[in-house]
Amino acid sequence: MSLHNIKVIAFDADDTLWVNETFFRRAEEEFCDLLEAYLPRKEAHKLLFEVEMQNLPLYGYGIKPFTLSLIEAAIKITDGNLHTDLLEALINIGKQMLQEPVKLIDGIDRTLEELSKKYKLVMATKGDLLDQERKLIKSGLEKYFHHIEIVSDKTEKQYRKLVKHLDIKEEEFLMVGNSLKSDILPVLNIGAHAFHIPFHTTWVHEMVDEEVKHPNFRSFVKATELLEIL
Repeated sequence: MSLHNIKVIAFDADDTLWVNETFFRRAEEEFCDLLEAYLPRKEAHKLLFEVEMQNLPLYGYGIKPFTLSLIEAAIKITDGNLHTDLLEALINIGKQMLQEPVKLIDGIDRTLEELSKKYKLVMATKGDLLDQERKLIKSGLEKYFHHIEIVSDKTEKQYRKLVKHLDIKEEEFLMVGNSLKSDILPVLNIGAHAFHIPFHTTWVHEMVDEEVKHPNFRSFVKATELLEIL
């Protein structure tokens, strides 16, 4: 894999630049705590995930769509008898998630600082526009990015559109992220480069079983390892 032609490096945001999935897993546990009198935890988890998947095409990704799914799942679990106290507690889970401090992934600040001296850097992520902009500003990382791309989902079509917007060729584009499904596979499929830095917690929807074998693919343990080869 030749890296000499790379001109633009795009970074995923959630769980690549800063911690995110941990808050969702904690919120799910709080949801199960609140509904435990109505349904066993395992079944509550399963129903919530089903509701999220049904709502994904309508609401997209992010904390606010997740909160709506919490409420809808609770309505189903309580057979439409959702008490206002419980409703308020679910809304507060979402509000708390939106107010969480931004915790950077270890080494990402230094990595971006060094790479920004040699490459054009882009933040390419999906989710809620307002929430992702808030986290980016709070993170202090905004100064390193030439362009910010926040999309409803990460697909081959979206990546091709981004490459075209950046006025580069596919082989001049590198994507760095924690999700094989969103950050790696669609990028490799368009002929670009993709580096995987796994996060310790991954949403079930983002998991893939296949082993990635591609000349344009590499996997790392931490972000600072990028500096050894770029």
